[in-house]
Amino acid sequence: MGEEYNAALLEKRNFHEGCPGCRVEQMKQLRRGYPYLELSFVWIIVLATSLPISSLYPFLYSMIEDFDVAESEKDIGFYAGFVGCSFMFGRALTSLSWGMLADRYGRKPIILVGTISIAILNALFGLSVNFWMAIGTRFLLGSFNCLLGTMKAYASEIFREEYQATAMSAVSTSWGIGLIVGPALGGFLAQPADKYPNVFSKNSIFGRFRYALPCFTISAFALVVTVRCCFIPETLHNHKLDSTAHDDSLETLEESSASTTNAGRNERKASQVSLLKNWPLMSSIIVYCILCLHDTAYSEIFALWANSPRKYGGLNYSTNDVGTVLAISGIGLFSFQVFVYPFAERLLGPVLVTRFAGAVMIPMQISYPFIANLSGLSQSIMLNCASILLNLLSVSAITGLLILQNKAVDQSQRGAANGIAMTAMSLFKTVGPAGAGILFSWSERRLDAAFLPGSHMVFFVLNVIVVVGVALTFKPFLTTAPR
Repeated sequence: MGEEYNAALLEKRNFHEGCPGCRVEQMKQLRRGYPYLELSFVWIIVLATSLPISSLYPFLYSMIEDFDVAESEKDIGFYAGFVGCSFMFGRALTSLSWGMLADRYGRKPIILVGTISIAILNALFGLSVNFWMAIGTRFLLGSFNCLLGTMKAYASEIFREEYQATAMSAVSTSWGIGLIVGPALGGFLAQPADKYPNVFSKNSIFGRFRYALPCFTISAFALVVTVRCCFIPETLHNHKLDSTAHDDSLETLEESSASTTNAGRNERKASQVSLLKNWPLMSSIIVYCILCLHDTAYSEIFALWANSPRKYGGLNYSTNDVGTVLAISGIGLFSFQVFVYPFAERLLGPVLVTRFAGAVMIPMQISYPFIANLSGLSQSIMLNCASILLNLLSVSAITGLLILQNKAVDQSQRGAANGIAMTAMSLFKTVGPAGAGILFSWSERRLDAAFLPGSHMVFFVLNVIVVVGVALTFKPFLTTAPR
């Protein structure tokens, strides 16, 4: 009886039995209830790709010191910025190509390439012995970091329509968690021979390579994810035209040859207009890039500011202290995005959520320089509260834009569209760490300035970026695709 029902459903929905994308569509139609399995796919893969991106920030200050390239303590931020931006520069050069390959050969092969490259290249970064090796391995890691754009397309295809907000929330949440847990791992596991001498000897590999342990840990996780990815379903439709098996009318031929067919829905015809002329897509990408610029600049500035001495307006935190703050923020972000964001998105819509989140981020960032003047328990409480709120607001703002991007294109264009988004975002994120490092070094030279002295200037610039991003969410700039 079940086989007869499935066959009838295939006929009714015009599913193509040999198409992997159609098999996923059939699975979506037959399965009911909350998509826990799909959620697990998305979570672990996106987490694997986001962990290495910012895991270096807590120990980057110390790493640059060990490389002995900075002439003075005030120059460390300058060199740190270039190590941070090399990853994004590499990703900017290749993201569009990876998106096009995902549209041509499928999502699954590209996902496997991404997880394998993380396992290899992130481990090599942990073995860096000089400044240029660190830049080179981070550049290669970024060049092969093809997962986020592909996973945004994959998530939108493997979840049913009513769970699209959950899909994009899963991508942005696991991404945001990775950007927080990664630095937490970096903070706790860097320099293990110094922190945990009873476990790690000075003569061991982790004593000689002081920053290898967090990198090896992330690489090991990426290997586990690679094995799991061998069993995920492909979602890309790959229909083959069979004129003998179908009606040869022009209408049927056109329907059969449309690679963008998404079974089970009344679809829009594939747009012949260039993606670059798709304004709902491009406007959401531009706003997305601006908010991502803020996100990456904030991540680097927070770590540098927390590590820097109090005489420069910092917190003089150790890598463990930074890791603790980020771990607490990760727990708060997870809880919010899983239990609150989908409800907020359904109630307000993605655009209003983005505007609200951006507006609240501004006063939060103004408070950071004043938190540095506190001490003890009061400082710890205020810093953790501010960090939790700022991270969940930042991820919430970005999630709404991911939803808009995937709704603006058909399935056959999602890989390329997300490739464009990744390329543009990576260019902005290339500027982010480099600019943040230069800005931070400059701020430490103007502690006695009359206008926005020291770290006040750093967080003022971050607020300017947020204001620009929120302003562009209004019409006529940001438009949404018709449903």
